[in-house]
Amino acid sequence: MANFTVTAAPLPDVKIIQTRKFEDNRGFFVETYSRPALLEAGIDITFVQDNQSFSSEIGTLRGLHFQRPPFAQDKLVRVVRGRIWDVAVDIRRSSRTFGQWFGLELSAENQTQLLVPIGFAHGFLTLEADTEVIYKVSAPYSGAHDAGIMWNDPDVSVSWPMPVGGPVLSDKDRKLPLLSDTMTFD
Repeated sequence: MANFTVTAAPLPDVKIIQTRKFEDNRGFFVETYSRPALLEAGIDITFVQDNQSFSSEIGTLRGLHFQRPPFAQDKLVRVVRGRIWDVAVDIRRSSRTFGQWFGLELSAENQTQLLVPIGFAHGFLTLEADTEVIYKVSAPYSGAHDAGIMWNDPDVSVSWPMPVGGPVLSDKDRKLPLLSDTMTFD
């Protein structure tokens, strides 16, 4: 576990994972994933797929996304180039933190990862041009179970570090519903 530090975020079940970076004159080495180390920290998730996204512009906002059961996904998110503001929103209606969010800067430099568990919507905003994000998921993508909530839902009020001119959004993300209009988790 010496190469990983796992701490709890303010929202239940969301975890911040800091990896240890070994640097020398050649560059650096980072162990980015270790199932045994995560098991030791009480995280028992089997990841089945890795996804990668590239965003060319600062202010590209992707989210807030989730998948419904039986394809609900845990996500382990990290940045390999650039920086993002990464956000998890609790969408479990029975949770005492329903509708609350947590955000954290992830970057290639800080090597921090965010574990976003099932029952949370996830999204991120790029803080640098040409940013690449890689994330592991615990269930394969299913278009029939793909869902999300509006990035600027006033009932959630995520504080995005928005660039002048607002976010760069996909057509899909512009049309996402509000949390109050979304079928979420019990």
